[in-house]
Amino acid sequence: VTIVLSRSGWVRLAKGHDIDAAALSYRAGDEFLHSARGRSSEQAVFMDATGRAYALPAHTLPSARGLGEPLSSKFSTPDGSAFLYCLAGTGQQKILLASSFGYGFVTELENLYSRMKAGKAMISVPNGSIPLAPAVINPGVSSTVVCVTSDGYMLAFPLGDVPELGKGKGNKLINVPPKRLKSGEESVIGLVVMGEKDEILVWAGQRYLRMAEKDIDNFRGDRALRGRKLPRGFQRVTKIELAESHAAGQAPTSTHEMN
Repeated sequence: VTIVLSRSGWVRLAKGHDIDAAALSYRAGDEFLHSARGRSSEQAVFMDATGRAYALPAHTLPSARGLGEPLSSKFSTPDGSAFLYCLAGTGQQKILLASSFGYGFVTELENLYSRMKAGKAMISVPNGSIPLAPAVINPGVSSTVVCVTSDGYMLAFPLGDVPELGKGKGNKLINVPPKRLKSGEESVIGLVVMGEKDEILVWAGQRYLRMAEKDIDNFRGDRALRGRKLPRGFQRVTKIELAESHAAGQAPTSTHEMN
């Protein structure tokens, strides 16, 4: 099944993994935001802008043949908080959670499960930041974390350098000068966890840069460093994702961007 989340926080469930979620019909003024592939027997997990996680059985979600239902009818979220992402998979599926201030940690999906309508606090997000799209980790394949900032700085480092936690803030993944973070001049746009055979797409508006593992060698360094600047024309990064991710079912797909 494919879980489909709209920008207004409406959710529905489509059968199969070959769903073009962005092409579905949406309510007037609404649009596709995020999707996740899983099985109807698994938990559907949602994350909001405060870093809280919510879960319910995927098979209880309304069918994608309709427009869905608002998640606000199923969960009690903090005032003004919006849903940003959805996830699915086995409870042992590992993911990398991080904030736009560049702190993150590895955790298992089951740590995001909660039976409470109010969900559970999962990742601490400093004032002025939001959670980034969770990066799915493929067992035995994923080995390198690649982070990018809105000013075009990229840093790649071993996944093993990231702590594994049940919840919290995590460790610094990439360094953005504190003054630039607090002023909103620069933030972390996103991250992926890639394997030797993976390629990534680094988007700057409508243009993207396709990079294989050999192409990121110049950006390798220790965790928490500043990283290096991407080539001219790609220094206003809007999104990073695994190439062919939606076709391979390896990671969530998203139109969520930070400007």
